[in-house]
Amino acid sequence: MNFELTEERRMLQDTLRRFLSDRYDSATRNAIMAAPEGMSAEIWSALADLGVIGALFSEPDGGYGGEGFDIAVVFEELGRAGVVEPFLDTAVLGGGLLAALGDERQRALLAEVIEGRLHLALAHYEPGSRYDMERVATTATAEGDAVVLTGAKAVVVNAEAAGHLIVSARESGAVDDPGGISLFLVPPGSKGLTLRGYPLISGGRAAEVTLEGVRVPASARLGAAGEGLAALRRALARANVALAAETLGAMETAVELTREYLLTRHQFGRPIGSFQALQHRFADLLIELEQARSAVINAAGQLDAPADERDRQISAARNLIGRAGRLVAEESIQMHGGIGMTQEYDLAHFARRIIMADHRFGDTDWHLERFIELSAA
Repeated sequence: MNFELTEERRMLQDTLRRFLSDRYDSATRNAIMAAPEGMSAEIWSALADLGVIGALFSEPDGGYGGEGFDIAVVFEELGRAGVVEPFLDTAVLGGGLLAALGDERQRALLAEVIEGRLHLALAHYEPGSRYDMERVATTATAEGDAVVLTGAKAVVVNAEAAGHLIVSARESGAVDDPGGISLFLVPPGSKGLTLRGYPLISGGRAAEVTLEGVRVPASARLGAAGEGLAALRRALARANVALAAETLGAMETAVELTREYLLTRHQFGRPIGSFQALQHRFADLLIELEQARSAVINAAGQLDAPADERDRQISAARNLIGRAGRLVAEESIQMHGGIGMTQEYDLAHFARRIIMADHRFGDTDWHLERFIELSAA
C-alpha cells in the first residue's frame, strides 16, 4: 500500500492549511464559539467553495474524493486549526448515509450538502445506549402511508442548524437486536419534535432530541425497512477515521505549541527546553505523535476492508489515539504551566478537543473491548 499523498491530496492539504492559517486564528475561533450558533456561516461557505466538502464524497455522489485518505487529509487539517464547524456531522455522517441509502429524490440533497447550503445531523445514540450502535429504543410505527416516530436521542451534534435530521428508529425486534433498525429524514419543524440545545465544551453545539408522535411519510425512510444498521456502521467507521485524523491534527498543534514554549520560556537564564528532564518528556510526545500518525494511516486504508476487519483496525486506531492524545494533552499543559489552561491561549482549546474526542463513538476502553472481541471472532 502506498502511503504517500497523491498530487491532488497534497494540493488540497496545502490549500486548506493556507486558508485556515489566514482565516482561523484564536480570536476568530473564540468569537465563533461564543456566538449563539456555535459556528460561522461565512467560514462554512468559504470552505465549501474551496471544495473541502466535495473531497469527502465520491464522484458518483457529486464530489471528487470520498476515500479514507481524502477524509484523513481534510480532518487532519481541520484538527490542526481547531475548526469547530460540523463537517463530520453534515458531510461524513449525514451525507454519507444519504449517499449510501437515499433514493433519487433523497440523493438530490447531496448537491446542497456539497455546496454548503444544507446541514445534516444524525440522531442515533440514546440516553441509555452508551456506545452500542444496535441499541435503539425509539420506535417507528406504520400508520397508513405515514410512520410515527416516538423516542429520545442524546447529544445530537449540529441538530439546531440541520435542515434535516436523520433519525434511527426500530420497526421490529427487541431493543438491542441488530435487525429492525430504519433511518428516516425528519425536518426540524416537524410537529412533536423538540430540540433542547446547548454548547459543547470543545466547540459547536448539540441538542437533546425528543420525538413525541412525529409523523413522517413512508417516503422519508432511507433504504429498506429495518436494514439501516449496516449503513450506520459504515458511516460510523468513516466518522471514526475522521475523528482520529482530527485528533491527530490537534495533537500536532499541541506539540508544536509546547515546542515553541519550551524554546521561549526562560528560567535561570536559559530556555527551559534546555533542561534534560523536559527534553525527555518532549521526546515522548514526539514518539506518541508518530504512533498516532501510523494508526490514522492504517485506519484510513481499511475502510474498504470486510466489515469485521475494518472495524477491528479502526478500534485499534481509536484506542491508540485515545491513549496518545490524553498523554499529549496532559503533558503539554503540564509543561506550559498555568498559561496552558487559559481560554486566551490556543493550547486550552486543543487539549479539550483531544480529550473530548475520546468520548465520541466509543472511548478508549470501549474500543479496546471491541478490538478484543473482533480479534477473537
